[in-house]
This record gives sequence, C-alpha cells and structure tokens, in this order.
Amino acid sequence: MTPVVEAARSWIGTPYRHQARCKGAGCDCLGLLLGVWREVRGDLPEDVPAYSMDWSEPQGDERLWRAARRWLIEKPKDQGRPGDVLLFRMRAGGVAKHLGIAGRVGANATFIHAYSGHAVAESPLSTPWRRRIVARFEFPKEG
Repeated sequence: MTPVVEAARSWIGTPYRHQARCKGAGCDCLGLLLGVWREVRGDLPEDVPAYSMDWSEPQGDERLWRAARRWLIEKPKDQGRPGDVLLFRMRAGGVAKHLGIAGRVGANATFIHAYSGHAVAESPLSTPWRRRIVARFEFPKEG
C-alpha cells in the first residue's frame, strides 16, 4: 500500500463538511486531498481561498484543474496506480470539481473520496465514475 493510499484510508468515516479538512471531524473532497497532502508531503504549497458549492461553475473556470496542474504531476488517464489523484467532471458541460484518490486499480478498482451527504468512503470505480474522470495526477516525488 502506498503512503498516499494509507493516509487516505485513515480518513474513511470522516463526515462530509463543505470546506473542512479535519480528519474525524469533517472534510469535503478537496479537504481530503489537502489533509492527505499534509500527512505525506508536509505544508500545503499554497493557501486555498474560500469557495462556494458551485465554485467556478457560473464562469466555466477550471480552477481546480489548474491548481492540480501546479502542484501535482499530470499523467495519462489510462496509466493508473494506487495513490493517484482523480479529477472528475460531475456533469457534461460543467467544470471538473470532484476529487478522489485511487485505492486499487484493475478489475476491482476503487477510489477514496468525500461527497455531499456521505462520509469519506472507498467506493468502486464503476463505469459511470470512470466516464467522469477528466484527469489523473500523482503526488510529486520528495525533494
């Protein structure tokens, strides 16, 4: 198991709370990623401004995708490994604004994520979820 997957799984059961990032108390999908980053990499690379539930949607601004490209390493969507960060577009024409962390790859692929109304969970990366992936990233190496 990779350190990223181990850290992400330690958040399972944390309740969903918009804009939160506190293991056991609450987080959203970005808060989960930020918490895992702190556990495996240390300090966050930049401050995260407040955001609404529909952030970037009215403007069609891919803010989350740009931020991921600044701090993570983008890779082909079909070259998955456990610990990869997955970016999802939840509806056609919408901005990509949901994140998850690959738990397992292959025939029984899973991902760890937080979403409204649910605690952090490891879910099957089913066909409907796979179709929503727009980008795949890995954490940068140490250094």
